[in-house]
Amino acid sequence: MPLGIRRSTGVAVVEMHGVIGSQIRAAPYARIFENVAKNKSYRALLLDIDSPGGSAAASEALHRSIERVAESKPVVAYVRGIGASGGYYLCCAASQVYALPTALVGSIGVIYLRPVLEQLLGRAGVEFSIFKGGKYKDMTGFWRSPTAEESEKLQELITEIYDNFVQVVVKGRSLPEEAVRELATGEVLTGQKGIETGLVDHIGDFTDALNAAAEAGKTRPRPKFLQPRRSLSQRLFGRTSADASAMAGLAGGLQRVLSGGIYYLDPAYLAGWPGEG
Repeated sequence: MPLGIRRSTGVAVVEMHGVIGSQIRAAPYARIFENVAKNKSYRALLLDIDSPGGSAAASEALHRSIERVAESKPVVAYVRGIGASGGYYLCCAASQVYALPTALVGSIGVIYLRPVLEQLLGRAGVEFSIFKGGKYKDMTGFWRSPTAEESEKLQELITEIYDNFVQVVVKGRSLPEEAVRELATGEVLTGQKGIETGLVDHIGDFTDALNAAAEAGKTRPRPKFLQPRRSLSQRLFGRTSADASAMAGLAGGLQRVLSGGIYYLDPAYLAGWPGEG
């Protein structure tokens, strides 16, 4: 770097608004976090969260990416609207959590969705011939209900993933496991209630969270907003392309509902509709 020229430093701000796995895709955001971790001009990371959660796997991947940033730089989370389920999972990678008093946090839990279209297919006169290798290979199939034994195995799977969520909160929030399990009912809490339960550290707005991140990173409260690159079609066609992307996201969400999946997500958002914000 030439003499007399100093690189300006500040706080990397990453807005995470929408459903994880559809609006918030793991791979592009992971690349952003990798850049934040390596770039010396970013002295801290501020997560601006307004998400009801989403895919369990995508939430886990993003949480790990944020943890890597936290190994070398302070990370602060700010919940402006909703930071529930997978959205709250991301908060657990931060050293401080800010929230508006009326924001919604928590919803610690996991849900498995599988449609059963057996009666509908029967009325339509559609039958399936299934040939399989492996006793349980078709136990998540939409063409029939699971047996009692299969339901038990699915519940074991969900319990394992639920326990993982609990441990992430225990570690990230430095709370006793018994206390977290009392909170891990799947219900949402207000930011104010989150202060009382230990899920939130401070009541405040974006500016409060930005100042806290800047102080922790020993830099000015200068926000440097980062977001995934838009596709070529989005850059060329602007709003029309954005509308098409929204419709594609909705269609993808409905496809996920029909194919089933494991989610850290409020059931109201299972189809991938975005929340407010």
